Amino acid sequence: MRTGMRQGPEIWIRGPVAAPEAGPPSAHGPVGARRFSWVGAHGGAGVTTLAAVYGGHDCGREWPGAGAPRSVLLVARTHAAGLAAAVRAVELFRRGQAPPELDLDAVVLVADAPGRLPRTLAQRVQSIESVIDVHRVPWVPAWRLGDLDGAPPRGTEPLARLTGAAP
Repeated sequence: MRTGMRQGPEIWIRGPVAAPEAGPPSAHGPVGARRFSWVGAHGGAGVTTLAAVYGGHDCGREWPGAGAPRSVLLVARTHAAGLAAAVRAVELFRRGQAPPELDLDAVVLVADAPGRLPRTLAQRVQSIESVIDVHRVPWVPAWRLGDLDGAPPRGTEPLARLTGAAP
């Protein structure tokens, strides 16, 4: 074996491989950490709150600009208009009409009221789940009052792991 040559990945290794250690922080967080841009499918979706609680870049209703993470988490409320807006935005990505450098990683649906969804809205959520990963965020009374302290709400552990907000 020659020395001084750059080695490729050891593809014949079986079993779990340790993740690379994070390097020094960059403008977008630790090297190797995945960063996200939160994009609202409609006004009032909850983008600012989610970015504050889970971290990431708050894009409001705009596509991520220069320097913002290219991985998008699309946010919508679970009312009829919010779900329709989410479907329209997902279709933009599906048809290739979203900016080509962006990746739609998941849809995040924020409860528009406490309690269970009516059947027709739950069916719309299922149709979205059939084409893309969906994370649901429950109604959080403290958020309504502006209290964003504390851990992410129960039931959102997969979203917290995805965004790096999990302890």
